[in-house]
Amino acid sequence: MAPSRHFLMCRPEYFAVEYAINPWMDPQAGADAATAVRQWEGLRAAYEELGHRVSLIDPIDGLPDMVFAANGALVVGGRVYGARFANVERAAEGPAYLSWFTGNGYEPALAATHTNEGEGDFLTLDEVILAGTGFRTSVAAHQEAQEFLGRPVVTLRLVDPCYYHLDTALFPIDGRNVAYFPEAFSPGSQEVLRRMFPDAVLASAQDAAVLGLNAVSDGENVVINQEAADLALELKRRGLNVIPVDLSELRKAGGGPKCCTLEIRS
Repeated sequence: MAPSRHFLMCRPEYFAVEYAINPWMDPQAGADAATAVRQWEGLRAAYEELGHRVSLIDPIDGLPDMVFAANGALVVGGRVYGARFANVERAAEGPAYLSWFTGNGYEPALAATHTNEGEGDFLTLDEVILAGTGFRTSVAAHQEAQEFLGRPVVTLRLVDPCYYHLDTALFPIDGRNVAYFPEAFSPGSQEVLRRMFPDAVLASAQDAAVLGLNAVSDGENVVINQEAADLALELKRRGLNVIPVDLSELRKAGGGPKCCTLEIRS
């Protein structure tokens, strides 16, 4: 069995699409919080059935995107690098998540100086942290995270606004390999990925468009949006156990399994 992971999640009690800060969001279309909660509970149950530990942060009324816990911080080696959100609509989430970590004894914890959205744009492998920029997270934050965490950080530039966070276009399969959608990245970043991960899984435009890459893998099991059929099939061919989930309501705000999941690496 894969080692147990520790995840932080936030129940979407106040989930809504009240503003548009990415191309997925349409306030006119709206969203149903009850459906979002039911789907989120299915995701949480999937993690617990795999033997992973799930901690919860209390949702805050007026922060409808707080369910997307991955954006709240980056935690590596027990050190917490806090988020500093790019959009005013989400600004209060950064202090809320940092307060949860400090209140639960996680030290040191750094309130970031530079704009970053936590694991939305920082994905941790065994030897390096991959870091996205272009829409939400500054390159200066990559440098700040590297200094604070003492881990090499590799910058990757995102160029398609539909893939506004790194975790919408790439996920680590294990500590040494990834799956990604090449067209979400600049030509130079595509070359970096080809060199670093010659055996990577390449997702199609169709699977990327249902946020199939916003997935969570423990190295043996991959929790993935159920609509990403071809990507799921390729992962199965690679010997991975695929757990499909329905998060279609949360996708109305541009979120999937990974967006809802902040990994606490102690």
